[in-house]
Amino acid sequence: MATAAPPRPAARTRRAAPRRPAAARPAAVLGLIAAGALGVLALWWSDTPAVAGAAGWLTGAGRITGLLAGYAAPVLLLLMARLPQVERGVGADRLARWHAFGGRWLVAVVTVHVLSVVWGYALTDGRGLVGEGVEIVFHYPEILKAALGTLLMLGTGAVSARAARRRLPYEAWYYLHLATYLAVALAFGHQLATGADLGDGPTRAAWYALYLGTAALLGWYRLARPWLLDRRHRLRVAEVRREGPGVVSLFLTGRRLDELRAEPGQFFRLQFQAPGLRWAANPYSLSAPPRPDFLRFTVKDLGGHSAAVAALRPGTPVRAEGPYGAFTGRLQRRRRVLLLGAGVGITPLRALFETLPGELTLVQRAGRPEDVLFRAELAEVARRRGAAVHELVGPRARIGDLGRALARLVPDLAEHEIYLCGPDALAEEAVRSLRAAGVRAGRIHRESFDF
Repeated sequence: MATAAPPRPAARTRRAAPRRPAAARPAAVLGLIAAGALGVLALWWSDTPAVAGAAGWLTGAGRITGLLAGYAAPVLLLLMARLPQVERGVGADRLARWHAFGGRWLVAVVTVHVLSVVWGYALTDGRGLVGEGVEIVFHYPEILKAALGTLLMLGTGAVSARAARRRLPYEAWYYLHLATYLAVALAFGHQLATGADLGDGPTRAAWYALYLGTAALLGWYRLARPWLLDRRHRLRVAEVRREGPGVVSLFLTGRRLDELRAEPGQFFRLQFQAPGLRWAANPYSLSAPPRPDFLRFTVKDLGGHSAAVAALRPGTPVRAEGPYGAFTGRLQRRRRVLLLGAGVGITPLRALFETLPGELTLVQRAGRPEDVLFRAELAEVARRRGAAVHELVGPRARIGDLGRALARLVPDLAEHEIYLCGPDALAEEAVRSLRAAGVRAGRIHRESFDF
């Protein structure tokens, strides 16, 4: 289906090009996290002159895992704090994968901490495990709150598991996940009251700084900053335009939008001030290069929230968090680029197709002809800049091996840099096919919507 090109601003004011925002390197972020973990282990080592007997080893294991869990909890919150430099440099999808991996690790460490401490104390006191557990929970300071926090953390881990999350709407998962904040808050007092390794000096001060600093950053970037941006830019829905089956483009207008310094390929978390939508901020990618007076997003009906977006009325206020994401021109290192997308994954590629320098080829994968998005727009962009656009339409059995199909469309495929965005199944197949075709792993840039 042909789609109209996005509206052009009636007039533009010439301004100096905005300075490209700073971005943190993934290796630097991981290095900083690892250095903190080593510091926590060094804390236990310096405070433990000797370990003797089974009870001593079990209690020591409980202390180590307790310290590591206490350190990991705020780190995991910081990964999702939407710090702009980290989001731009690492990418929201990669941060989400780190957060998910770290969450599983934290649940395991907390479980070992609880079991080893109870077992070690039981051996020391000559009690059974159940009796010792009851004694610890109800007679040690702050432990009852820590036990509640542990149950909340384990419950959050259960609903965040891939099998459980696939059955939950994004909105339900989002609200349930907020229990993590309460779990960490409940456990903090227990660490200070019973954490002998923290002492009363600089270590305790550093622990306070870690937790209070995390709370301050979360408060600023998750609450205060979005509110301030809303007051400054006053985003509103200008138009909702149908693009295809279950797909609409959303045009937002506002004030001084160039000051957002958004880049093609990035996304915003949008919170629509309309009934049923105002309490969740869902991620949506820019589907056209950002303009000084409007932003365009394209949304596919994948749940209750995204389906309700199609019914929004012009003038609806929108609170936007962002821009976020590292799926931008910053990644480009080669002149020849292949943009490969499917479904709503074509949206960030549409914006990149218009703005990336070099020799570009865009390939859109779709099951049916009516599922192809932006056909007329992409053809016009390709004509204007001398790029190539191809469609791979049809069932998987007819398309055959994706790598061979791409090689027929894109000469010297192995020499291209790849921007890849689409459903996880297609993305994983594409990565395997591209690697088999000789494309180096470092030249494949993948954006996932599974976060």
